[in-house]
Amino acid sequence: MLAKLYSSAVHGLEGILVEVEVNIAVGLPLFTIVGLGDAAVQESRERVRAAIQNSGLTFPMKRLTVNLAPADLRKIGPAYDLPIAAGLLIASEQMPPDLGHAVLIGELGLDGTLRHTDGILPMVVTARDHGVELAYVPYEDAAEASLVEGVTTIPVRSLAELVNHVTGEYRIQPYLGDPAFQIDETSYPVDFADVRGQEHVRRALEVAASGGHNVLMSGSPGSGKTMMARAIISILPPMSLDEALEVTKIYSVAGQLPKDTPLMRQRPFCAPHHTTSLAGLVGGGGSRIKPGMITQAHRGVLFLDELPEFGPKLEVLRQPLEDRIVTLSRASGSVTFPASFMLVAAQNPCMCGYYGDTERACTCTPSSVARYQKRVSGPLLDRFDIHIQVPRVKIEKLNSLRQGETSAAIRQRVCEAREVQRTRYKGTRLLTNADMGPSEIHTYCVLNEAGQSLIKTAVRQLNLSARGYHRVLKLARTIADLAGETMIMPVHLAEAIQYRSRQSD
Repeated sequence: MLAKLYSSAVHGLEGILVEVEVNIAVGLPLFTIVGLGDAAVQESRERVRAAIQNSGLTFPMKRLTVNLAPADLRKIGPAYDLPIAAGLLIASEQMPPDLGHAVLIGELGLDGTLRHTDGILPMVVTARDHGVELAYVPYEDAAEASLVEGVTTIPVRSLAELVNHVTGEYRIQPYLGDPAFQIDETSYPVDFADVRGQEHVRRALEVAASGGHNVLMSGSPGSGKTMMARAIISILPPMSLDEALEVTKIYSVAGQLPKDTPLMRQRPFCAPHHTTSLAGLVGGGGSRIKPGMITQAHRGVLFLDELPEFGPKLEVLRQPLEDRIVTLSRASGSVTFPASFMLVAAQNPCMCGYYGDTERACTCTPSSVARYQKRVSGPLLDRFDIHIQVPRVKIEKLNSLRQGETSAAIRQRVCEAREVQRTRYKGTRLLTNADMGPSEIHTYCVLNEAGQSLIKTAVRQLNLSARGYHRVLKLARTIADLAGETMIMPVHLAEAIQYRSRQSD
């Protein structure tokens, strides 16, 4: 007897439809799985055997062959347990083959229960794109699968429940998710209203959020760098549904999607520790290449605290910051992940942290200060649009009961500036001013005679590189958008230039 069902694999962030063929032949008992499966797939034989027996069903003691097609695609993970078990039951005539045009996904426990499986969203999306109308998934993952329109989600708790559903003894009701997409704006960890003083830093971060620009904050310990970095997420525009689905797919494949959050509604904020490995930053690990922190920050913020402590592995950021993607090549092939994020970094000026501080003396030698500041390479520093000094906050401001401007008020201005950019770049791949290339800069960053004279002086005095020159123009374009101006005026250009004044290009 032969049974054919469908499941799905994940390659990078995309799903690939997999045909599961199960054949039962006369012969000595033997259970073979072919189709380039990894260790988790091969171990499926024991999970499926125990699950069938512990569900009150009969495991066929014959020659069993399972083929996962296409045979040249490496199959990774336990997602094929459910279709293999269902195929064995259909081929042994213990379950009717009337599953509909469906895809089956799920890991089986030894008692027959279905467990959470990573990558449900891209798998179901691929099934829909191939005309599949029904998805049998673990009950725990039903909310995630229901995000895919055009596919009916059947939440399955156990193998026995699936058999009862197909035989008609007990019908499982399709999972009906919440069709309304609502942005969660109630749980931001830090609001700018809690920040005392630092008005010029707040302004710089507002400009950065408005255009998606990268920011480097430098200052002594306790000046509020980390607090303000965590507050940035509260002034970014809410995600659209398409962006939310894109981010959710990333977290689903990475196995980082919270159980109670089938859809990511807030922009991600990733803050890896400086001891994070290279694979943890860019992705990789094991036989399945999973997204790293760079990709998990897609459409959000990647915050690197104590920037110099990250060391040479920071250089892997240079290509993603320019191309907005990260490509990982392994012996089995290449995988490309999206990596469009705002890079926000914080650093102390020296090892002790008090070089240049107005109230506390630095204990570092001049040579150690120079060595510490050279830990971050010039090419990487050149990719920060905004370099801002964060001074110590005066005690009078810390004791003040007067709150600063709220994040909601700042976010309103940021959203208005982003809307200007969305209209400007409609029909292109660009989303923000930070995404502009040289041709777009030439088109949208036109300067008058006074502006041209000012930028020439800045290039000469600050020794700006070509990249630094372009980043100043993009930053000036954002400042003009915040001001509601169609033309970049000298005042906008002057503000953009002063954000580069601390950098040695």
